[in-house]
Amino acid sequence: MQKLSNYRRLWAVVGVGAVSLILAFVLNQPFGAQILVTVLGSLIALLMFIDMVKTLRSGKFGVDLLAITAVIATLAIGEYWAALIVLLMLTGGDALEDYAAHKANSDLQSLLEKSPQKAHLMVNGNIKAIAVDQVDVGDQLLVKPGEVVPVDGTIVDGSTTLDESSLTGESRPVDKVVGDSVMSGSVNGDASIQMIADQKAADSQFQNIVRLVKQAEAQPAHFVRMADRYAVPFTILAYVIAGTAWIVSGDPVRFAEVLVVASPCPLILAAPIALVAGMSRASQSGIIVKTGTTLEQLAKVKTMAFDKTGTITQGHLQVNQIIAQPNVDQEHLLTLAAATEQQSNHILARSLMQAAPAQLPTVSDVKETTGGGVQAQIDGQVVRVGKADFAMPDGSIQKVEDTAVYVSADDQYLGCVTFTDELRPEAATTMSELHNLGIKNLMMISGDRKSIAQKIAKAVGIDQIHAECLPGQKIEVLKQVPEEQKPVAMVGDGVNDAPSLVTADVGIAMGASGNTTASESADAVILKDDLRRTVVAVRISRATMHVARQSVMVGIIICTVLMLIASFGVIPAIFGALLQEVVDTVTILWALRARSIAIKE
Repeated sequence: MQKLSNYRRLWAVVGVGAVSLILAFVLNQPFGAQILVTVLGSLIALLMFIDMVKTLRSGKFGVDLLAITAVIATLAIGEYWAALIVLLMLTGGDALEDYAAHKANSDLQSLLEKSPQKAHLMVNGNIKAIAVDQVDVGDQLLVKPGEVVPVDGTIVDGSTTLDESSLTGESRPVDKVVGDSVMSGSVNGDASIQMIADQKAADSQFQNIVRLVKQAEAQPAHFVRMADRYAVPFTILAYVIAGTAWIVSGDPVRFAEVLVVASPCPLILAAPIALVAGMSRASQSGIIVKTGTTLEQLAKVKTMAFDKTGTITQGHLQVNQIIAQPNVDQEHLLTLAAATEQQSNHILARSLMQAAPAQLPTVSDVKETTGGGVQAQIDGQVVRVGKADFAMPDGSIQKVEDTAVYVSADDQYLGCVTFTDELRPEAATTMSELHNLGIKNLMMISGDRKSIAQKIAKAVGIDQIHAECLPGQKIEVLKQVPEEQKPVAMVGDGVNDAPSLVTADVGIAMGASGNTTASESADAVILKDDLRRTVVAVRISRATMHVARQSVMVGIIICTVLMLIASFGVIPAIFGALLQEVVDTVTILWALRARSIAIKE
């Protein structure tokens, strides 16, 4: 609404200016032009004054007070053209800042679209499709293969494998049997299950994530923009010079003449333009930065937190080790496992096939047990591949800690194949470069097991580890970061990361392979599948803020010199307003240098 209001004010000033020019120079009605500019100019100044009071009440200080005073002063002494020029500068700056601040609208629409929409209700053996919000606690539901679990519940019939990675961040599939709890938003595997609803849709895990995002968005971190930090001393300086000129000369016109050249164009225009230019520069590097405030925050980041799955790792399981029993060839073990699993749709079967030899032996009599494994005949042997108690029902297998499939032939244990989520090749380099940039506190906040998280963190150079965290717990970790280690940036890619991305001072989503929900909730999105873009983003933001500060200081110095000259009464108000446009041009050209920043990529 505020964005729309500022654009309307800009067009109103442009319209008033056009009509006034016609009245004064075409119809020869300068008094009519003066009345029009004075009335509508006073109205717009009043609306801006009301907005400014609201800003002050919220604990922030802007530079609009100085410009509004200049408009009122020039109107009071009849310098309406000067007032019009100042109004044009002021409303144009506000509209430009809104464009920078709202370049990309972060909302929850994508998250809501991906939430479960329907459920299969079972009544007296019949199946009825209903909307998910019609599910009541105690209803018996059918979840078909590949479907999203509609509400939180408990399995009462069947067993399956669920993909909970978007909710918990843990990459490996989770086996579920009768009596196990299931979370809404998780994706069912290859077998149908029946469940009893333990929660309504509104109270289930997926909607809890939606609520967490909304709560985080409703409680943004307090942040003082660079322009506002310069506003107070510059405003005081301008009033001191203008007031002194009035008192010494005894002429109120002198007050207006000083304030006209003092109108803070550098603060209103230069900083937003530099930020927009920096955002454009970031997009050239495959990084979409949604607001100028994000650049300001990112330039100051002291702590950077990372999700594990899909962010530090590649997000899909690969064969890690082939642990064979004595006198068993590793290649033979992998071949038997892959041949047996080749017809299965299980996620581990797909990972096995990627590592398997091109030529596999012929299999027959294939039988798959959901939640257990696959049995097949290979060269006259009964080969069993799957869980430990499936491969060897007598319980004789000593399980390994990693995700694994165990292999037996004719009830003889042959060994196991383990899987791991591969590190991104650039992960360690990224952490090293962030440390070199002075970001000393690097954290990993993951839903995965502690042992796995510690192993990943050690491999890439992470400083702190927080494992086995659900979305709400991730938020608490971010909130507990000490003030001296803020601002905090969070990097993630899944649905479960969305609340954390909003809670952090800067949320960065890996958008190339990540979830749309994370991208919508984040302040910045990395479009290329490259974690090192986080380093590039920090470098661009720091360089952009350097240019922004330079452009602001250049403008302030020029304005201060002009104010001192105007205090002697040698710069008429209309000429002072035109000089301000020259200052505008200088500061804008300086600020646009941010678009051509040279950054090591």
